[in-house]
Amino acid sequence: MPAAADSSATGERIRVGYLGPPGTFTEQALLTQPDLASGALVELGSITDVIEATSNGEVDVGVVPLENAIEGAVNVTLDTLTFEADLLIQREIVISVQMNLLGLPGAPMAGIERVYTIPVATAQCRSFLRKELANAALLPANSTAEAARQIVDDGDASCAAIGTALAAKIYGLEILATDIEDHPENETRFGVVARDTVPAATGHDKTSIVVFQKADEPGSLLAILQEFAARAINLTNLHSRPTKRGLGDYCFLIDLEGHVADELVADCLRDLKSKQADVKFLGSYPAAGEHGESRRRDAEASWRQADEWVRTLRSQVPPGR
Repeated sequence: MPAAADSSATGERIRVGYLGPPGTFTEQALLTQPDLASGALVELGSITDVIEATSNGEVDVGVVPLENAIEGAVNVTLDTLTFEADLLIQREIVISVQMNLLGLPGAPMAGIERVYTIPVATAQCRSFLRKELANAALLPANSTAEAARQIVDDGDASCAAIGTALAAKIYGLEILATDIEDHPENETRFGVVARDTVPAATGHDKTSIVVFQKADEPGSLLAILQEFAARAINLTNLHSRPTKRGLGDYCFLIDLEGHVADELVADCLRDLKSKQADVKFLGSYPAAGEHGESRRRDAEASWRQADEWVRTLRSQVPPGR
C-alpha cells in the first residue's frame, strides 16, 4: 500500500478528496481501491478544488482524472499540477467508462429537450447525441453526478443527464439509454495525488515529469526524446502544453516506464535537468495494467555494466596534484 494511503498515526481514517457530488466517475474509480473506499470521502465542487484541498491539507489525498481514451488529456488537471500545485502522483487507477442517458422514472427518451452533463462527457457521446437527440439543448454541469442531481431538482421529465449507473441508483433515476459513448473501448485514467510522498518502487512503475525547453529551435524535442531512446526507456504518454508565457512557448508532459529509484531513470532525469530549462517531477508510482518490466530490467543491467566500465577506467587516472 502506498504511504499516502496509510491511516495517520492517530488512527483516523484517511481523508480522500474527489470531484463530487456522489455518483461521479471519480468516485467510481476510488471505490475500486479498498483503502481509499474505506476512508472519509470528501466531495468537492471541481477538479481544481480537489487539488487545492490536497495542497492545503484539507484532505490527505485527492483523486483526479488524468486522461480519457477518447478525449485525451484532462488539461485542467495537468495544468493545475504543472503550474499551480506541488503534489505528487501516488498511483494510477484505470476504469472502463460507460456513459448512460439518465432521466426521471417513466420519462420517454423521445421527449428529452435538455441534456445536462460535463463538456468531456458530451464530447465522448457526440454521435449518439447527434442521431438520437439532435434538437436537445446541451447544458453544462460541474460533474456528471451534479447533472443527475440537477434533473431531480428540476423534476422536469423533458430533462436528462449523461452520467454513471451509480448516479442513477443514488438519485433514483432511470437509465434511458446505456453505452452511449461513441467508442466502446472507453477508459479513463485517474491519479491519486498527495503532498511530499514518493511511493517505493514496485518493479511495475511509471514516472511523470514536465520538461521545459531551454530554447524553441529545430531539434529541441528530438534532443529531449533522445535521452529516453539512448536508455531504452519507453514513453507511455507525451503531449505538449502552453507554458502561459506567450504564443509558441510549450512544455512537454511525459509519462515513462520506471521509477526514480531505478538508476537508469535517475540518470535520464539528471541529464534532462542539466540540459533543459527545467524539469518538474510529478511522481513515480505503481502503474496500472500488465507488467512490462523486462525491457527496463535488461536496459538497467546494461547501464550498470557500462557504469562499472567507466568507474574502472577512471580508477586508473592518477589523483590530481
